[in-house]
Amino acid sequence: MKDERAKLLGTALYSSASQIALRLISQEPLSGDSEVISLIRQRVRQAVAYRRRFLAAAANTNAYRLIYSEADSLPGLIVDRYADVLALQALTQAMDREDIKQAVLQQLSGELGEEVVSVVERIEPRIRELEQLPTASSCLLSGTKAATVYALNGVRFHYDALAGQKTGAFLDQRENYAAAEAYTHGRALDMFCYQGGFALHLARRCQSITAVDSSRPALEAAEQNAALNPREGWPEIEWMEANAFDLLKDYSAAGREYETIVLDPPAFAKSKRALDAAMSGYKELNLRALKMLQPDGILVTCSCSYHVSESDFQQMLTSAAADAGKRLWLVEKRGQARDHPTLLSVPETSYLKCFVCRVI
Repeated sequence: MKDERAKLLGTALYSSASQIALRLISQEPLSGDSEVISLIRQRVRQAVAYRRRFLAAAANTNAYRLIYSEADSLPGLIVDRYADVLALQALTQAMDREDIKQAVLQQLSGELGEEVVSVVERIEPRIRELEQLPTASSCLLSGTKAATVYALNGVRFHYDALAGQKTGAFLDQRENYAAAEAYTHGRALDMFCYQGGFALHLARRCQSITAVDSSRPALEAAEQNAALNPREGWPEIEWMEANAFDLLKDYSAAGREYETIVLDPPAFAKSKRALDAAMSGYKELNLRALKMLQPDGILVTCSCSYHVSESDFQQMLTSAAADAGKRLWLVEKRGQARDHPTLLSVPETSYLKCFVCRVI
């Protein structure tokens, strides 16, 4: 790959279909497939070593992102670990090549050995369509086991590699689950609870919990996850199927009061064109929630929309607090967990905002 002056920029992986035609994989020239595959093996080894180093101190956790695409200099490749099962996504033409996938699998097997018994390929049909790749379905690449039980911060969850959103769970929130647990108390309301990540952590601290999602399958999975964990000393969690906007409007109008509210909605702004509508949605959610929070109440509010900047999110929250007539401390600004590192030259690798706030 060269610039307009014929100066060498490096070696890139090419896609004939994507809007991103070239994805840099090395700043050095690589001659032929064998050197590319050798470099990919090296990058896999480095990614595994990084996770081993910092997760060795993560108590009671055996699920995390093992390879994070551009951040690990493996553009188009995602690998998540759930205990003894790996979930792999090949999101570009290059990473979908059979020789490259086999090299990745062989290197992962060499690094992890008997710790992992199966690898599942997760298929995103829309991505394959955009990359003009053949239609495919999620399937086992090795082993026979597609379901397992994993732990985040000592809380246990079911995992089915052939079901669920993303690669199956929201591992990027792992450290935010623990932070929320440390601050929260009293009566809790968890909106967009999905499979219970926040709610099950709050259960170790709060007196009562209502967890809300619009997806019945997600709530059923959350109830199954709750049953995996010790119930002694935990409050009974009320799992509720509802539209978050309608429920928050009704609850705030009815004068409901909480000491803890968690807002973890899906991405509202999937493009710049959707930014104004997204900010309006975020403000409505946070305004309704703040109206219900008592003094010393805790708001954990998140955005996973890359197009919503940290400053935009903070400005929205400031405006919502003013309209709600509440004074708000910003206790912590948080992002995605350390297994989702940010590459400074690729700002898209930083997308998750998680603000922990206290009503004063």
